[in-house]
Amino acid sequence: MRLIRFIRSLYLTQPFFIWMGLLIILFVLSHFYPFLFFSSWVFLLVFLLITLVEIIILYRFSKPITAQREVNDKLSNGDINEIKIQVSNLYPFSISIRLIEEAPIQFQLRHLYLSLTLESGQTKRIIYTLRPTRRGEYAFGNLNIFVSVLFRLVQRRIIIEANHIVPVYPSFIQMRKYELMAISNRLTMVGLKKIRRIGHNLEFDQIRDYVTGDDYRTVNWKATARKSKLMVNQYMDERAQPVYCLIDMGRVMKMPFNEMTLLDYSINASLVLSNVAIIKHDKAGLVTFSHKTHSLLSADRKAGQMHKIMELLYRQKTGFLETSYELLYATITRNINQRSLLILFTNFETVASMQRQLPYLRQIAKRHLLVVIFFSNTELKKFIQKPASNTEQVYLKAIAEKFDFEKRQIVKELERHGIASVLTAPEHLTVNTLNKYLELKARGMI
Repeated sequence: MRLIRFIRSLYLTQPFFIWMGLLIILFVLSHFYPFLFFSSWVFLLVFLLITLVEIIILYRFSKPITAQREVNDKLSNGDINEIKIQVSNLYPFSISIRLIEEAPIQFQLRHLYLSLTLESGQTKRIIYTLRPTRRGEYAFGNLNIFVSVLFRLVQRRIIIEANHIVPVYPSFIQMRKYELMAISNRLTMVGLKKIRRIGHNLEFDQIRDYVTGDDYRTVNWKATARKSKLMVNQYMDERAQPVYCLIDMGRVMKMPFNEMTLLDYSINASLVLSNVAIIKHDKAGLVTFSHKTHSLLSADRKAGQMHKIMELLYRQKTGFLETSYELLYATITRNINQRSLLILFTNFETVASMQRQLPYLRQIAKRHLLVVIFFSNTELKKFIQKPASNTEQVYLKAIAEKFDFEKRQIVKELERHGIASVLTAPEHLTVNTLNKYLELKARGMI
């Protein structure tokens, strides 16, 4: 049994076979040149001796290497995630290591080799990155370490048991980035526009002393008369406004972009928007739907609301059936009684496809503030920008421009019926969605 384990763990390297090739050449030449015969045998004995010494050195210790993988409890979808591997050398001499990482099958990484040299007693940390593009469970396998010394003729394979399953959640890395910016009121640093506030649709907060630069229209004359100094009213944004993200789970959201589906981009943007809304003291809710209502979470801003939203978004999947907007209208009418901001993430490719759903969108917009967010086809735009070199390409380019024109027509048609809309590229979805939310708040529309 030990012999079998020994054979399985012993690997012959490329230098070993190079030396073997040279030996064979020497023995062949010695047939024609007899004076080489003695040198060939000396070379063979030296080769075998070095190989035997390396085997003895490598297998002298039972546990010569320790290694462990450091990975977060969950990975962030669509973002660069760091994976760390810590390796320690317990041999009393320096060694060379080739580490093969068994990454999750979703990444299809068949050549994830990591090489390093370790001195005696030295510990090194290897860092590599992974970018998951689908939500779900990702299974990491073992760490396969190949150790070699001296002339590196043989390698000892050491398997470190490191099986580990890690869930991939919606982009919490983006959520944290925008959260920090929202708390410090520095959202413009991540691409959000500065939006001028219109009017005074604000809630009263407190009365305070006048400071140079305050709007004279906020002076509280009664308090000024009592205190014998200028006092002003301080206002804050209206709070506790319900904000719902409505996510279309139908087949139109299966379209891929940069290895992710439109659904995953919408889920990431919904997570960020919900978190920013709660920071802005609004209530965040969620509705996912296709031919049926998949989930409905009432708007709230309690401590555990973001955790509920995260768990709901983690489990969502697209289907292949057509979305029922009639069902969406019935769900909203039955469950959302207070006037709310509804951010609808969907996709329309033609004006005709939008007009089929327009009656339901108009009915929803009568009771709520509806914003329809859909996606521009970036690949189509790239094709349009390329010059046409023959008749076929001219024809295809004309068709592409027609589809691109229809996207802009959808925006105009929705606005004609009083429905706000955002046409955005998938990579700019989060920023454009937040811009629209902050714009509506600044205009006092919610």
